[in-house]
Amino acid sequence: MIQTDILIIGAGPTGLFTVFEAGLLKLKTHLIDALPQPGGQCSEIYPKKPIYDIPAYPEILAGDLVDRLMEQIKPFEPGFTLGERAETLEKQEDGSFIVTTNKGTKHQAPVVVIAGGLGSFEPRKPQIPNIADYEDNGVVYMIKDPEVYRDKKVVIAGGGDSALDWAIYLADVASEVALVHRRNEFRGALDSVEKASELAKLGKIQLYTEAEVKEIHGENELKAVVIKHNDEAKGQTYVETDYFIPLFGLSPKLGPIGNWGLEIEKNAIKVNNAKDYQTNIPGVFAIGDVNTYEGKLKLILSGFHEAAVMCQYAYQIINPDKRFVMKYTTVGGVQGFDGTKKEAKKEVVQSIV
Repeated sequence: MIQTDILIIGAGPTGLFTVFEAGLLKLKTHLIDALPQPGGQCSEIYPKKPIYDIPAYPEILAGDLVDRLMEQIKPFEPGFTLGERAETLEKQEDGSFIVTTNKGTKHQAPVVVIAGGLGSFEPRKPQIPNIADYEDNGVVYMIKDPEVYRDKKVVIAGGGDSALDWAIYLADVASEVALVHRRNEFRGALDSVEKASELAKLGKIQLYTEAEVKEIHGENELKAVVIKHNDEAKGQTYVETDYFIPLFGLSPKLGPIGNWGLEIEKNAIKVNNAKDYQTNIPGVFAIGDVNTYEGKLKLILSGFHEAAVMCQYAYQIINPDKRFVMKYTTVGGVQGFDGTKKEAKKEVVQSIV
């Protein structure tokens, strides 16, 4: 039986940052993740994707962000159960919880934090009859290493941030980039829309709006796509390409967590955001993209904030007879559980009453 103070389900950026916030409170943590390595989607799906909304980083690759978080939490020596999915949650008579994985590994903690991002997921695929024939032969649903597309012809479909960001990024990598969206307006950040429009004016991106990829062609591998325009007068456009990358988002599934008796709304876990991000089960919290509440923003930044607030209330559950007072931050070093100063950037001065 693995025992800890806070059991974190999900080792993505929000889960990792929870380790840091808990560590400042001298709380031990253990993380469970179905993926074989920490980092969540940032490591598994788009490690080379640039992220622009992390404070102090005008731009940072998703994989590098995970590396920085792992470095930040190193002094607190978290435990990991990787490659296993959290399967069941059982409340004990003493108020603690036992979480068992699909491989039978049991974990016990007084506080459980669900930081599973979107949960388990699979890409949303366009309705093209023969698309499965070209998967891994020119059709890909996520970009892990942009260097694969160096000097290649690429067609991206989608109207959100991922489609825009990758079109902008690959404009300096691929020999040709086309971006196809079925509407004239994009759903992504205004800055990204403006950048893509500017690159289109410079001829670095070919924009096809109010259009969709309806056919893909090639014998043993992808050779071309057919773009159908909404305006019948424009008809169809045949575009030769080496890769077709539909980026229509992920279809999230909570998996076994959805059977734990949690209050679910639109495939996300409802929480009390006015106080502590606790679910309808006392002692079980949900933070990051997996939760929902009025005004929710699905940003890594939001997950970091939720982790910091949640840990303060988790401390009160774990130590009901003590009171932790956050005073101020100094430029010292973070102390590990053995009391020695570790290599890190900050120390929180604390008072426990």
